[in-house]
Amino acid sequence: MSTLSPVDVPAAELTTAAAALKALAADPGLRAGFLRSAGLRRLLAAPASRYIVAADRPELWPRLSTLSAKGYRLGVEYVGEEVTDPAEIEGICREYLAVIAEADRPVQLGFDLSNVGLLVSRELAIANTERILRAAAERDLPVVLSMERSDLVEAIIGVFAELAPRHDNLGLTMQAHLYRTDTDLVAVARPGRRIRLVKGVYREAGAVAMPRGPALNERYAALAETLLDRGVLLACGTHDAALLSLLDRRGITGRLAEIEMLHGQQPALLRRYRERGVPCRVAAVYGANWWLHFLHRLSEYPRNVFTALADLAEPGRIRFGGEY
Repeated sequence: MSTLSPVDVPAAELTTAAAALKALAADPGLRAGFLRSAGLRRLLAAPASRYIVAADRPELWPRLSTLSAKGYRLGVEYVGEEVTDPAEIEGICREYLAVIAEADRPVQLGFDLSNVGLLVSRELAIANTERILRAAAERDLPVVLSMERSDLVEAIIGVFAELAPRHDNLGLTMQAHLYRTDTDLVAVARPGRRIRLVKGVYREAGAVAMPRGPALNERYAALAETLLDRGVLLACGTHDAALLSLLDRRGITGRLAEIEMLHGQQPALLRRYRERGVPCRVAAVYGANWWLHFLHRLSEYPRNVFTALADLAEPGRIRFGGEY
């Protein structure tokens, strides 16, 4: 019986696999079960370590030093999403404040508003975000809000619109796959503002968002040009070689503030851009609640499932920073 190698898997099957992984990521029961199951966390720890840089801050700093020494800018995000427990929200905020206090090199902070209180109240999200922004400003550190599923976008943009005029160190992520982004960028794009443009990883209805493919890449390039023409400091957040090639051909790459990739996604590709002299940032995610992040990384590039299976069989093959 013949077997398929990763490159042999039909595109339609990869698309189906990506949808299935996104559905698993979105299932709240599975998320809760992951947190309760120490055995499942141990089982998946090796393949997840490609994307989760560290379990805690003491482990984080030396790993960031490894990446910094190779010439990369650094981003830091404490993993988690859609938190409603007040004690957990406060713990997350304190974690970011500790990162700011301990940082011994420039880092860009990132987080979901649903991680700092948005699902409890808008007021709590604003208060907690301002706590982090003020502390970060004292250390001259930027903060870029992540973008979340489409039903939270309106609230996220509203919080950003309120905070950005009084906090110069605040930036925002925008998702190219959402049809509404054309209108949203008019409201948020201002000269000098920090904007990260991504394709968008959340599973959305066809009426809300475009599917992955060449048409989305063209839309991304058009949105990037519009944002650059409006004078923003644009970070291209993508792991897609085809999209980056398109940006190269359009003359967009040289206008970018940077290319940003999550740790573990296409490190060799990011290295090639760094070697070309393009500013490159590695976004390092750390912490224990990594189920959603791990599955999103697999769904974004389903061939990574084959890598994960190999890592399960042979954990020792993973060498931190080796591919960068």
